[in-house]
Amino acid sequence: MLGELNEMQINNFLVSQAVGRIACSDGKKPYIVPVTYVYNGKDIIGQTTEGKKLHIMRNNPNVCFEVDSMNNMANWRSVIINGVFNELKGVAATKARNYLFNHIWPYLTSSTIHSHEHEPPVSDIDDSNRIKPVMFRIKVKEKTGRFEKQ
Repeated sequence: MLGELNEMQINNFLVSQAVGRIACSDGKKPYIVPVTYVYNGKDIIGQTTEGKKLHIMRNNPNVCFEVDSMNNMANWRSVIINGVFNELKGVAATKARNYLFNHIWPYLTSSTIHSHEHEPPVSDIDDSNRIKPVMFRIKVKEKTGRFEKQ
C-alpha cells in the first residue's frame, strides 16, 4: 500500500532520524550531500564545514532536504522538505551545536566516543589546524511525506 504521511507522522519521522540529504543548486547544476541533522519541531539543524555545499547555499539559500528509511523495496518512508538555509552564529550556533550533539549522541559507537582511550595522552593540544564547524538551520517552508508498506 502506498500512501502519504500526515503532519504528525512526518514530524515523528524527522525526529527519529539523524541523517538526511541536502540538495542545493548554483543555478547551473544541482548538488546533493548527506548530512547529520536534528529536527526541533520547526527547523532542520545541521553542522558543516567550509566547502562547496556551504558556498552554494550562501549564494542560493533555497534548498531541498530529504530523509528516508528503507527496510526493503516494499517497506519505506520518505520526507521531502523545501526550505531556506540560514547560517547560525554566536549564541545561536552554540545552542544549535549542543542540541545537535545531544540528539546524535545515541548513534555514536563506543569506539567513536572513546577512541582517545587507546592513544597516548596529549599534554598540549594544537587547535590551530582544527576545521571550524559552521552551524546552520533550514527554515521549513513545505514538507511532504510518503510511504509504502506491505
